[in-house]
Amino acid sequence: MNEVLSTSHSSSLSTMVVSLEGEQLYTFEYAASLTETSITVVQVYVELGVIEPNGTMLHSREISRIAQIQRLRRDLGLNLVGAAIVLDMAQELAQLRARLKAHQTHPANQL
Repeated sequence: MNEVLSTSHSSSLSTMVVSLEGEQLYTFEYAASLTETSITVVQVYVELGVIEPNGTMLHSREISRIAQIQRLRRDLGLNLVGAAIVLDMAQELAQLRARLKAHQTHPANQL
């Protein structure tokens, strides 16, 4: 888990802190606001392991994942588990494509 600096930036809608690694982290409330869902939904996603919090904060990639899950559920009618599986498979496919491209660019390197 990343440690978080004590300095924070607050506005009426969000709270953001910067981790020691320099990553911006956001509150569940901000994530819910951005993704047009509720804090309860964000908490359920965390409890089910669909998104990974950093303590009580979320990285922007997790907020993006919430939004993607919401779109898959709304647009394709997928349930939560199905949407999470689709996103995990898409991420794995992107990683495999990157490895293949790296291998094709530098064939002497082993995968």
